[in-house]
Amino acid sequence: MCVFRRLVTWLLLSVAVSGQFRRPSSKPSSRFTGIFSLDNGLQSVCLGNVLRLTLDKTLAVGSQLEIDAIDGTDIIPLSHTLAAQCGYSIESDPWGTTKVFASLLGCYVDNQADVVFTFGLRLRLYGDGLSEQVEHDVTETCSYSPWASREILCDRNYMEVSLMVTPETPVKMVAGQQVHDSWENAIPDAAVAPNGIWKMTFHTPDPKVMLLADAQRAGYGAMMTQTRLVIRSPYNMAETYSVEVAGVPMEVFSVSTYYKIGSLIVDSAAACPTGGVVFTEKVITWHVPRRITPLISSAVKILETHMGIYGQRLDKTKMAARHYKLSVTESHVVIEIPVGSPDGYYKSHAPDYAYHITYTVEPMLELLWRAENTQADTRYKVLFPITTPLMPRPPHVIDNTVHEQRVFDILLGIFLHDVELMNITFTTRVLTVAECNARGFDVQEHHFANGSKTFSIRVPFSDELVLKRNPDPLTTVYFLPLVFGLLVLPDQTPFPHPAELEASREDVVLPTITGRCDQENFYFSVKYGSQQDNFQTMMLHAGSWRELDIELANLYSLTGNGTHFSITVPFTAPAAAFELVNFKSIRARVDLLLLEMPNMWQLDDLSLACYFPLTTTECYANGTVTALAVKVESVSNLNPEYLTLRDQSCKPAFSNDRFAFFSFKLNSCGTTRTFFDNVMLYENEIALPYNTGKQSRKGPFTPEYRHTISCYYLLNYTKTMAFRASPRSTNPVADPGVGHLVVQIRLSQDSSYALFYQSEDYPVEKYLRQPLYFEVELMQSTDPKIEVVLENCWATLHKDRTSLPSWDLIIDSCENPDDLYLTVFHPVVAYTRIQVPAHIKRFSIKMFTFTKDDAVLKEQLFVHCDAVLCDTTKPDGICSGQCPNALSYANSLRPTGSKRGMVPLSYFWPLMVLLQNNTM
Repeated sequence: MCVFRRLVTWLLLSVAVSGQFRRPSSKPSSRFTGIFSLDNGLQSVCLGNVLRLTLDKTLAVGSQLEIDAIDGTDIIPLSHTLAAQCGYSIESDPWGTTKVFASLLGCYVDNQADVVFTFGLRLRLYGDGLSEQVEHDVTETCSYSPWASREILCDRNYMEVSLMVTPETPVKMVAGQQVHDSWENAIPDAAVAPNGIWKMTFHTPDPKVMLLADAQRAGYGAMMTQTRLVIRSPYNMAETYSVEVAGVPMEVFSVSTYYKIGSLIVDSAAACPTGGVVFTEKVITWHVPRRITPLISSAVKILETHMGIYGQRLDKTKMAARHYKLSVTESHVVIEIPVGSPDGYYKSHAPDYAYHITYTVEPMLELLWRAENTQADTRYKVLFPITTPLMPRPPHVIDNTVHEQRVFDILLGIFLHDVELMNITFTTRVLTVAECNARGFDVQEHHFANGSKTFSIRVPFSDELVLKRNPDPLTTVYFLPLVFGLLVLPDQTPFPHPAELEASREDVVLPTITGRCDQENFYFSVKYGSQQDNFQTMMLHAGSWRELDIELANLYSLTGNGTHFSITVPFTAPAAAFELVNFKSIRARVDLLLLEMPNMWQLDDLSLACYFPLTTTECYANGTVTALAVKVESVSNLNPEYLTLRDQSCKPAFSNDRFAFFSFKLNSCGTTRTFFDNVMLYENEIALPYNTGKQSRKGPFTPEYRHTISCYYLLNYTKTMAFRASPRSTNPVADPGVGHLVVQIRLSQDSSYALFYQSEDYPVEKYLRQPLYFEVELMQSTDPKIEVVLENCWATLHKDRTSLPSWDLIIDSCENPDDLYLTVFHPVVAYTRIQVPAHIKRFSIKMFTFTKDDAVLKEQLFVHCDAVLCDTTKPDGICSGQCPNALSYANSLRPTGSKRGMVPLSYFWPLMVLLQNNTM
């Protein structure tokens, strides 16, 4: 295949892969003649001294195109070289629309008296295989009259000049001057030359002589018509040269033609611009010299100026509508074309994987001038394709994400119509557009009236391809790095465009711990938050924090599902720390902590303390005593094995790391006896002997362990018991009761205790010495035999109830006597909301803050309380009444006049309330 045909084939094939278009019929041959309209995919038009044939892309795309000239019965393939030599050119845009231009004075044209010109062209289109051929024979007739004395045509691939010649009188024309001479004298060997052009002298500017046959073999075209001499030269020939005219580079060929008819020697020249274009972002300005010196030897007058597009003149109305400008200055003819005019087209490019665009348009300039003092006219026509330099158009990523919708919403653009989105690269995979939509990402293409387009994609925050991190416990940052894989059509040039999107939301639901107790066990439930089980559960176990691993999970009967897990901890387990031992009960505590790793953020914690029934001393009528010593938290280094009675030889009958069990007679082991009226008291003491050397002490403040054992006996006491046995039909059955007792603490907005602050109101801001009204209530119970008693209440700077510093508000159910402003207890009476007044305790304190060296340590307080649930039918100890030894302070005795400080209470937190059941 020749070079010319390969060029056309590439242009059209590049479009064939860009989209799905209708391919032409695969009939072996289909011939048409006459003028074709766009309905058939072909259109021809006569444009002065050229013919333009347009093949619409719907006809040509997807096929290979070859063009032949039809000369009678001869079919001549038009190669690239032959096309330039014979006056044919071709232009194709990237999407397959092809324009073929032919000079009326070209080869293989039926010329009738230089007035009527008939073209015959055969268009051969091939499908995927060369056997699938479609032929279109095109016959078109153009008329053109009158001709100017000289016509110069500058096309894409050739320069053409034609001169009107009337060789009736032997004339030599040199630079416009006629020199009469005889043919034989001018050309001595003319007698043996054939009739017509004999040879040509090219001025480069030095003369170079070629016979006609040699010039044609070199690629030049030369022919005589009935009235005109036609010379044609491709660009960049050895015999052409470049000059600069008025700052515009031009290519020139100049030749003297010798031919026998009329014994003429004719000088011909053509000069065509190869530059002169100035670009801005908005306007293309094309300059053509007003006086083209290689063509003009004297002053001239411009008679006509015309502007056109693709060889077709435009009238002033169309030029104004398109904002085209044609002007003549002192040195140039100037054409201005707006970038983006509808007569041209944009094209995408991706050099070095960066997005650029160009704009291409083909203006035509046609001038008619007349030489001074002569009737010789010159028509000068230039077809001049212009393509702007690459213009960078980096795409923009517009983030339209609305965080509340939890979906990334991205818009990418703007692109020309020849850009396609092929795929998107995420952090772990590459998805095509179809795969993205199948996944639910909603990738769309948006088109605009000007032919541009954008792409949009929506990606849910919840998708696994979205990266997530937590800068703090409550906040999630969603991060979506991606690379758009784009393709420029039809040349299949790929280029990427990266984007990084980020959104932040306070949407983390933290896990929570709840707990309760019965007579034997602690029960904990941990509810997962929005991060599911992405945390570590820590347990204070045997005095040190330990992760709730498989071993502890099995030990404490862990069960769970997708929302929570639960554990059961016996109060005697190593995870339970003993805080306080009474005669009939023991207070034990279990501490749980939820940590986010690796930041070690504390998500939630719970310190649950409960009283459990435990008899530590049993006195028997036969004078035997059993006593149980318990290792308490306050004496952490105690080893129960080394405990003894007063007689240090009396050691435990059994011991382990937490308990020591003693059994002894009242008349042994150093037991003392004391008489009180009608009562005899026996006492002993369990202690750690000082001389064992076994006790490990951490510093001088380690407390000493002492546990007193007391047994009371009546001196004169006789009890007579009468009984009568009767058979029973059935064994007695206990009626067990099961339920939960819940105690809550709330902060009232005023002393009426009618409105309370809700969880969303915290932190609550208060001024110094402003009263705070607290209410502690037993919930979900109507039992009048139960009374709530406040054992201890205190305030801390931190949520941790054991943190320091702390300040006691209520001690053993009474006010703190060391407090300058005493806690005030408020009576509770029954009304609509309160059915059992004994289930509610109310008190108030004055707002204060912790200071050190007159500096405020922290502008927040946390209030904690221990509450005891008492059996009102058996009051004893702390259950005998709220502050049985309360001191009375008159308001008049309280200090007054202190200046109010602007220290707000940052946080009030209704923390853990401890429940104590009095021994029944």
